[in-house]
Amino acid sequence: MTTTPPCQLIATDIDGTLLRSDGTVSDRARRAIADVEDSGRLFVLVTGRPPRWLRPITEQVAHRGLAICANGGIVMDLHTEEVVRVDAFPDGLGLDVLNRLRAMDDTLAFGVEWADGFAHEASYPRGTRSSELARGAAQDVDHVDELFARPVVKVLARAQDRGRLALDELAERAIAEIGELATVTWSSVGLLEVSAPAVTKAAALHRFARDHGLGAEDVLAFGDMPNDLPMIEWAGHGVAVANAHQMVREVADEVTDSNDDDGVAKVIERVLG
Repeated sequence: MTTTPPCQLIATDIDGTLLRSDGTVSDRARRAIADVEDSGRLFVLVTGRPPRWLRPITEQVAHRGLAICANGGIVMDLHTEEVVRVDAFPDGLGLDVLNRLRAMDDTLAFGVEWADGFAHEASYPRGTRSSELARGAAQDVDHVDELFARPVVKVLARAQDRGRLALDELAERAIAEIGELATVTWSSVGLLEVSAPAVTKAAALHRFARDHGLGAEDVLAFGDMPNDLPMIEWAGHGVAVANAHQMVREVADEVTDSNDDDGVAKVIERVLG
């Protein structure tokens, strides 16, 4: 039987980890989340999603906990739905990153996440991400400079018609090209996500834990995709769901059941006893 160290903070990715394939949080997972807070522990959702597309999730988890959004670029209090921190690209760096990626691969199309919206150039394929379909969320621009008229928390590089393996290879090239300037990750087929330097899910979670007097050894974290890797490696006990990317399963302390089989809830229940 797998043993889990005592923890005071439980953090989980959303898509592919907490959520089932039909986009819902199971009743069992909802009860487990409620039990986390009722036990006096902290609960954190850690996601690549922007805040505007969290409402369906916050309602399912009864507005419990904190949300680290945009791969660590935005922090939101789920009880109040207020954004409490934004870590955007420094002036000029986001555009520099975009231009370097375009020079590396001119088939890429670009968009950006602002703290309160999404914008993209004309060549970016709209509607390929659920968060981009949110009403009033997307804004077209005529020139890439306009993407950076407001603080940018993520640069999105869309690579069409590429499977997971091809995206892994593209990400390796991107890291070699801009890895010293920014944080490159990926969580869905066909999309590279680039954040400001040192902005990761792990960094934001570490800061939140530190502010509450906790260390990595006090944290239990769940994930499924490469953007979860730093968090899974940093946490005192990192757990991959069975459907996770191979890279995540290889570094996790434990592999639980899949997102469709309540893998997250089962580990939480075991921890809470």
